[in-house]
Order: sequence, then C-alpha cells, then structure tokens
Amino acid sequence: MSPAAAGPHDGGMHATTVSVPVPAAPAPASTALIRARDVTRVWGKGHAAQIGVADVTLDVGRGELVAVIGPSGSGKSTLGSMLAGIDVPTSGSLVVGDQRIDQMRPDQLAAWRGGNVGIVFQDFHLLPTLTARENVELALELSGLDVGRRDRRRRATEALGWVGLGPHANKLPAQMSGGEQQRVGIARAMVTRPQLIVADEPTGALDQRNGHAVFELLTGLSSVGTTVVFITHDLTLADAADRVVSMIDGRIESVRERGGLS
Repeated sequence: MSPAAAGPHDGGMHATTVSVPVPAAPAPASTALIRARDVTRVWGKGHAAQIGVADVTLDVGRGELVAVIGPSGSGKSTLGSMLAGIDVPTSGSLVVGDQRIDQMRPDQLAAWRGGNVGIVFQDFHLLPTLTARENVELALELSGLDVGRRDRRRRATEALGWVGLGPHANKLPAQMSGGEQQRVGIARAMVTRPQLIVADEPTGALDQRNGHAVFELLTGLSSVGTTVVFITHDLTLADAADRVVSMIDGRIESVRERGGLS
C-alpha cells in the first residue's frame, strides 16, 4: 500500500490522503476483544481510600471504536490505563483477547503490553533527540517482538507513510507542528500492529482541524480490524464512534450507540 502524501506544514490533513495497513483477517466484529467484569480501582485504604473506577462491566468488540467521555475525575483515564495494561484493577476481572491481564505480574504485563497494545497520549511523549522514524523504531525495539534492525526501520518508515509523514521521517519533534507530532505518536502506536489502541485525549492539545485529522486516522485503523478505545472531552468526535461510554464518579453512567462526524 502506497504511503500517503504528507499534509501541509501546520499538520492539517484530509482523511482521503491517508491509507492504513490491512492486517491479517480479523475475527468477526461481534467477538469481544475486551471483557471487563466488575472492575474496580482503589488507591489507599480506609478513610484515605480513593476510588478511581468502581464496578465497571464492559465488552468491546474486535474492530470497534469506542469513545469514553466524562468530566475530569470521572475515571475515564483510569479505565483506559487498565485496558492498556499500564495499571491493574484492585478487584474484578479484565480479559483482553484470551489473556486475564488483571492476574499478570508486572513483568508479564509489560511483555504483553509491548506486543498487544498501542498507546497514544495527549502530550505526544516523543523523545526530542530522536527523529520521527527513530521514535517509531524505538517502540518496536522496546516491544519485545522479534524484529531485526533493518525490519524495524522498514516498518517505521511504512507507519509514517500511513499517517502521511513519509517525507518528514528525519525531522526532530521540534521541527514538526503539534498535529504532525501526534501523527508520529499514532505511527508509534500502530507500528507493532497491536490488536488494541488506547488513545487518551489524543486531540486535547490540537486545534479542531488537526484533532479531526487524528480522529480520522484512528477511525481508519478501526475500520481494518484494530480495536480503538478513545478517551475524550470532545463530544463531536465522540458522536462519530461506534459506541459512547459515559462515565461519572468512577462508574459507567450510560452506553449508547452513536455515529456521524459532522
């Protein structure tokens, strides 16, 4: 698949200029990739205990794009961290694919996360002394996957092409706009070909045009079988997801079908 042409210097991009990789045939969309049952996360004990997430039960299908919304402190980022294997539940069960990740030791969880989850952050988290391609390559190097140096470079170049940044592969983060840096972040998340991408407020630091472009990239990944959990304050973007999970006070308030990006 040919890499897309890069967008203009300010990082703007139309969805039609971007192509995404087609993975091996995914499981049917009706098959749940994520199965959370009574998941709770508590910090501290007794009167000092703070509840981040309480009794969350949720299924997310393979290839589904799910938006998680809610006010600050609602628990949406805590839930995202647990789905990504960054944090673990205090109680309840959390299955991703065929793995009970809530029962893994920290070393097992890190190894699982490297090969199965791509994470997109609000603040990009690119290493400033590495080029765009080197930042993406690093994700492969740290993933634990058996990928040689030449293949790492090839796959990083391909991933940057998928997000429209092929000509910018040798730029440092400081030489790129915010929209371009976030697209590097998406390339880094997808280069391991994960079954799940968790994006925590990935458009929060971007203007509306770049935010929509980033969302269209995530939608494209979902359309070819990657499960995407998108945590956002942007209700316009949330409305375009397959489902919207609304949280408040650490609990799921509602789950509703949505659709149609205006």
